[in-house]
Amino acid sequence: MKIVAIIPAGGKGTRSGFPTPKQYLKHNNKEVICYCLETFQKNKFINEIIIAAEPEYFDLLLKIIKKYKFNKISLIVEGGSTRQQSVYNALLSSEANNDDLIVVHDAARPLLSDNVLTNAIYTAQRKGNAVVCIKAKDTLIKGHNTVETYLNRDEVYYVQTPQIFKYEVLIKAFNKATKQNLITTDESSLVRNLGRKVFISEGSVFNFKITTKEDFELFKKLV
Repeated sequence: MKIVAIIPAGGKGTRSGFPTPKQYLKHNNKEVICYCLETFQKNKFINEIIIAAEPEYFDLLLKIIKKYKFNKISLIVEGGSTRQQSVYNALLSSEANNDDLIVVHDAARPLLSDNVLTNAIYTAQRKGNAVVCIKAKDTLIKGHNTVETYLNRDEVYYVQTPQIFKYEVLIKAFNKATKQNLITTDESSLVRNLGRKVFISEGSVFNFKITTKEDFELFKKLV
């Protein structure tokens, strides 16, 4: 069984006001995506890495691969108009077998630890899949401008990546979503749409996604 990481890196980051897509912002003269890729390069279980990106950033990615000797990266494919399409393009371009594990991780989550990644892989190997999440700690409400109701935080998780599924299951989930014109924000939603159980693996507060300028400032302080 092979374990293939797919890194969707096709977002433009325009909504957040960044001058460049957040995955290519630099800190210590090093792009955000490099921190992410290092974790997968060093992890003993990851056999191969595929990046889905905008074609205008292919040259930069090739320079990054050469500079940091990311020899596990086998493909750079064109990303789609959505994250879902980017992952789908990578899946279709891969040479994965049905039982291979596909590990999808956001390029803009640069502080994924080897421990969180490895534990998620163990969960997927035992149970068939794994979605990294952290349990809600704050009081949670539902409402619009005013409080309507309180949610039971014991039953609420914040979903992160990586999300890990067997290739056979994931490609079926994407194919079904394509036929239904269903667009979701992550792979677990698509697999749930197949009627499959999705298992939780423990994440980390440090494994946050850089979305806003404040997130990037926090990342710089943590690094």
